[in-house]
Amino acid sequence: MGSLIRSGLGWGGSLTGVLLFVALWEWGSLSYGSFLLPGPRDALSSLVGFADNGELWTAVWATTWRAMTGFAIAALAGVALGLIAGLSHTVGRALEPVSTVLLGIPPIAWIVLALLWFGSGSLAAIYTVVATTIPVAFAGAQIGARTLDHRLQEMGDVFRVPFAMRLWDFYLPHIVSYIFPALITALGVAWKVTVMAELFATEDGVGAGMAMARVSLDTAGAMAWIVVVVVLLLVAEHGFLRPLQKKMEPWRQVKGPAMPG
Repeated sequence: MGSLIRSGLGWGGSLTGVLLFVALWEWGSLSYGSFLLPGPRDALSSLVGFADNGELWTAVWATTWRAMTGFAIAALAGVALGLIAGLSHTVGRALEPVSTVLLGIPPIAWIVLALLWFGSGSLAAIYTVVATTIPVAFAGAQIGARTLDHRLQEMGDVFRVPFAMRLWDFYLPHIVSYIFPALITALGVAWKVTVMAELFATEDGVGAGMAMARVSLDTAGAMAWIVVVVVLLLVAEHGFLRPLQKKMEPWRQVKGPAMPG
């Protein structure tokens, strides 16, 4: 009973934030006009129109597939390389400059290179996502592996703790606490970069829809596509990464006082 009440309070706080944002959005639309800043109702009307003609679902699927494919590749490769770099000083010194260079290159530069190398299409968008998000995953995993508490390792040696137990109880909790914040950041970058790449490199997806809205001066349509991107990001984060983080980090779940029920 207590957990249900706490869950309800959490959703209530999130809903309050959403309602506050919608209210500010409506105020801005009334202040600056619907052409410069279409209101929530205008965006919703355009969104319904996109759904009726089937454009919405095609775009959502295309963008989701590109963003999540690029994110998955970057997460796997970045975490693996980051762990190796964090555990090996030699590898870390060799890979850190590469990671710094990748972080310093703006996404638009990667998009231009992807267009030159792969032409227009999904591959260019996926490659851009990988190139821009892999340094973020790499940095999180490297810091997590590098900051392992050596006293725990020494204690494990003294008490002859099996390696499997050390990995699960000593090393993994610490490393995961650095990896997940990095992956959540990388996920946000992946969605933004995917939409940016679709503006230039594809004929479908949310980014392509925004490009068409720009050409036709459809500001309500552009706002509708922005809402779609935000919703997709929230679904991916709170529907996938956050639940996975809770399973991997059960010690972080703060329990409030027991409530009668």
